[in-house]
Amino acid sequence: MPSLPPVLIAGAGPCGIGCARAFQELGFDEWVIAEANSGAGGLAASIVDPQGFTWDQGGHVVFSHYGEFDRLVEEVLGDDVIRHERSSFIRISDRWVPYPFQNNLHRLPADLAESAILGLIEAQVSLRFSKPKQPWNQTSELLSDSGGQSFESWMMSMFGVGIVEQFMRPYNEKVWAHPLADMSAGWIAERVSVVDWESAVRSLVHSTDDVGWGPNNLFAFPRSGGTGQIFVQAAELLGTKVQYETRIVQVDVSSRIVTFSNGSTLQYRDLIWTGHLDDLIAKLVDCPREVRTAAAELKHNSVTVVGMGYETPTKDDGSWFYFPEADVPFYRATNFGKYSAGNLPGGRSDRYAAYMTEIASSPWRPLDRESLVTRVDKSLRQAELVPSNAPLISAHIIEVPYAYPIPTLGRDAALRVIQPWLSAQRIFARGRFGAWRYEIGNMDHAVKMGADIARRLVLGTPEEAWIE
Repeated sequence: MPSLPPVLIAGAGPCGIGCARAFQELGFDEWVIAEANSGAGGLAASIVDPQGFTWDQGGHVVFSHYGEFDRLVEEVLGDDVIRHERSSFIRISDRWVPYPFQNNLHRLPADLAESAILGLIEAQVSLRFSKPKQPWNQTSELLSDSGGQSFESWMMSMFGVGIVEQFMRPYNEKVWAHPLADMSAGWIAERVSVVDWESAVRSLVHSTDDVGWGPNNLFAFPRSGGTGQIFVQAAELLGTKVQYETRIVQVDVSSRIVTFSNGSTLQYRDLIWTGHLDDLIAKLVDCPREVRTAAAELKHNSVTVVGMGYETPTKDDGSWFYFPEADVPFYRATNFGKYSAGNLPGGRSDRYAAYMTEIASSPWRPLDRESLVTRVDKSLRQAELVPSNAPLISAHIIEVPYAYPIPTLGRDAALRVIQPWLSAQRIFARGRFGAWRYEIGNMDHAVKMGADIARRLVLGTPEEAWIE
């Protein structure tokens, strides 16, 4: 009896790996992964530059909401991880303010602190009286209403003009490279600290830090190989069913046949797409006009990672640092040698330091490439993260064309057209850019989405992480 066509998993990133692992656990063997690149990891892959520094494709840390991701990391790395307590700061007015900014206003100069706290009180008192409801729970009220607002209007109603103009607006415009008025606020629940003005006043009066907020307050990192080591080792356990340098160029929906860049074809039973959703739609042979129109509404930014390696010992204890101010080209700098000495040449933290900086761009905010490395180097030294006399021995640039799917005001309407139609064709788009939802765009979300769709196809169980 001829075998049935396999389930085709497009991509060996976190979502594709999570899906294949779940198939294995279920005893389902009729699947194959087609990975366009020469190695596993997708956006979570890592590289080693010619000078021996390891770099990720942006800021990744290991923390989790899901057992599927925890088990994957435990299986492939075991104890070969380093555990950290987050130490993160915002650089503003030549000061370091602990993250989250809005929880630590006492670290600001007096005039900025006054502006920030008065704006916060005015905004939240105004909001409270505009929503007469008993009992009042500020956090739940604000989060429950956030989805229908623009991100810009939500910030103003939540934090007031002082905090928004000092930090929230300039930082978010740098990281998203997109107009904040065109972004929904529906993604903020676990991504933005919601501080009430009473707590902020107490912190300001008593000069106390509040640094424990957020799910990544405690995180882990591979001892060697960068974040990508997790998925390289996980892919090795899957064997030859992962086929590298196998790029899909066309999908015939009616016949369920994909064509690869080398001209070969494969008939599939189900297609699990973990790549860019708009790219998938462009590859479809027979796709309704309304689906293509909806896909054109999806927006994303790009990130240029500039990895800076120095011949100077790693001394700073900070994990990562945010830079909202316009004269600094990057929005974030990660102390990558602090994450693990394995990211440094020869593991020599006594000799080397590494800062991984990220610069977002888009048609709305084009990247200024002129003297980019020089400007990055200057900013790191001016912030005193790097000694003024430390030799720069590596400047490695990684281009990430698709970095973050932007939660625009029109995103959900577009997805309501695209995703049900794809599902009806037995195509399931999952992962950061398959789902196109930043709010479930972390590595653990992606692994969980992959595992969930595998169980749905084999057992018929509902998915838990993916948002329809």
